[in-house]
Amino acid sequence: MKTPKQLERYFKGAANHWRIAILLTVERNEGISVEGLADELGADFKNISQHTRRLVQAGLLNKRYQGRQVTHTLSPYGESFFKFMTIF
Repeated sequence: MKTPKQLERYFKGAANHWRIAILLTVERNEGISVEGLADELGADFKNISQHTRRLVQAGLLNKRYQGRQVTHTLSPYGESFFKFMTIF
């Protein structure tokens, strides 16, 4: 069982409608780039970049550099959080 402080990190990491949308989109499109997320969500690149950074810091997303692009996948905790969102 996670400590309350650890759980807070995950919940605060996803506590934004853009971040929830990013988690849902990454689950559908594993390995999607920040540019792809911005296009898919109809949002500004800088905005999506900041939100993905927060999700990575919270431990919900993994990022991987491929040349000049950064791709994202759900971390194991991100997958658990996605399952929680779908049943909530």
